Amino acid sequence: MSGHDHHDPGFIRKYVFSVDHKVIGIQYTVTSLLFLFLGFALMMIMRAQLAYPKADFSFLENIFGEAGFVGGTMLPEFYNQLGAMHGTIMVFLGVVPLAVGGFGNYVMPLQIGAPDMAFPKLNMASYWVYFTGGVVMICSFFVEGGAAQYGWTSYPPLANTQPHLIGQTMWLVGMVFLITSSLLGSVNFIVTIVQLRVKGLTFFRLPFFVWAQFITSFLLLLAFPPLEAAGVLQLMDRVAGTSFFMPDGLIISGSPAVNAGGGNPLLWQHLFWFLAHPEVYVLILPAMGIVGEIVANNTRKPLWGYRSLVYSVIFLGFMSFIVWAHHMFMTGMGQSMSIFFQTTTMIISIPSVIILTALILSLWGGSIRFNTPMLFALSFLPMFAIGGLTGLPLGLAASDIQLHDTYYVIGHFHFVVAPGTLMALFAGVYFWYPKVTGRMMNSALGKLHWIGTLVFLNGVFIPMFVQGMAGVSRRLYDQTHYEHGQAVQEWTIASSWSAWLLGIAQIPFILNFFMSFFAGKKVDQNPWKATTLEWAAPSPPPHGNFATEPEVYRGPYEYSVPGASDDYSPQFVK
Repeated sequence: MSGHDHHDPGFIRKYVFSVDHKVIGIQYTVTSLLFLFLGFALMMIMRAQLAYPKADFSFLENIFGEAGFVGGTMLPEFYNQLGAMHGTIMVFLGVVPLAVGGFGNYVMPLQIGAPDMAFPKLNMASYWVYFTGGVVMICSFFVEGGAAQYGWTSYPPLANTQPHLIGQTMWLVGMVFLITSSLLGSVNFIVTIVQLRVKGLTFFRLPFFVWAQFITSFLLLLAFPPLEAAGVLQLMDRVAGTSFFMPDGLIISGSPAVNAGGGNPLLWQHLFWFLAHPEVYVLILPAMGIVGEIVANNTRKPLWGYRSLVYSVIFLGFMSFIVWAHHMFMTGMGQSMSIFFQTTTMIISIPSVIILTALILSLWGGSIRFNTPMLFALSFLPMFAIGGLTGLPLGLAASDIQLHDTYYVIGHFHFVVAPGTLMALFAGVYFWYPKVTGRMMNSALGKLHWIGTLVFLNGVFIPMFVQGMAGVSRRLYDQTHYEHGQAVQEWTIASSWSAWLLGIAQIPFILNFFMSFFAGKKVDQNPWKATTLEWAAPSPPPHGNFATEPEVYRGPYEYSVPGASDDYSPQFVK
């Protein structure tokens, strides 16, 4: 091979349109963190409206214009836009791309000893399709009529009744891009894990994080196509005059609806929730994988019940496909179907409890190091437990009738995703930052970030259970119009103040993230004294990841082995 073949690819090819899984992982991470910041900003505006609905928001009117405010007062349509886009951005543009695209892309190939992903160009395409979908979503705020305003679930027939609102159409186009990105990525992940494991790395020697990403990829591959089809069908309803989701006899503003008849709005709900319940586990499984890695490393002992953890995530993935209609108890599906879905919902809680129990038992007798990643990982355990336990009443048809579409649902779901999953994702950032950059993040700033985040996240979401029990609807932009809403307004104000303080609590993280890149303490390739394969690579890893192809000789969590010379026995050391 001539020297001409080794030319430098240049900045654009190396860092923008890169096919290196590490660069793509960093692209996903930075982009998704920016989207999380944006989604959080939208939420803070919503909390201002909910806490002080009669307040003058003229300063926001100067930013968003008269489409969102009149005389300083927020319009309900604009509040609906904030709600729809907050949910969409946080789930589809924030948490999933960070958990799978960011951590999965960067860490998983390193943990299996691969030089890159199986399909590097497909990997690059998945990021740019995701980025395009995100740009389309955000641009919808600036078109006439504003962004999508029919909730992150986009239920028809309401979502189809105003085809002149371009923002809703852009939401659907953006979703098609985002789903396509996830499909490209999931195929790549599955093939990479099956085909590119190094010698000696059998399936039951895989780190728990890799298993979590493996099952997550199957969920993405099997659950997203129904929603992509549904998105295209709803797009046709809006722009091509079809009526896939538009029923007979629909009256809009006193007149029979044009282009309506023969469609079924419930079809959308089935297609949407067939994705969106597995989507919950797309959010939570990578988080469990991250927590497993950090707990084993910082207790200096193996994960308790490694095989039971693996079997649990496999069963969890399978069961997630047969519980979707517990979101639909109010649709009149009938008693037999309600019993089936509430039974499967109770069953799916079992593997979650096994995983949580195994992680807690892993702490027993451990020599625990309370560093920043471990503090975030430990916080995940009770937060996810609260999220899971509060979900059980929603899985039972009788109690769901009272709680459906109240703030109780918001509290439950967010305890899984925000105090739960986000805690794990922050833990992952602190844990793998030295691998990515070769430098350690500041411990004091990290612990300040942890305590502020833990306290104020609970301050945001615990009041929502009280509001939900009082029957306050999740969709009201001013609950003080109603007696039961006025009765719990103090809880609403407390929740809003906690949200704003939570925003302030992220400042140490932002400073730490960027300052450590330049001024953080330099570390060797294995600063945590860990056992898995990614720590065999230099920090940061070069192109191709490893100087020589590693080989695996033992399981992933050989800590404190009796008779060993050290308290950790890496997979890659003979």
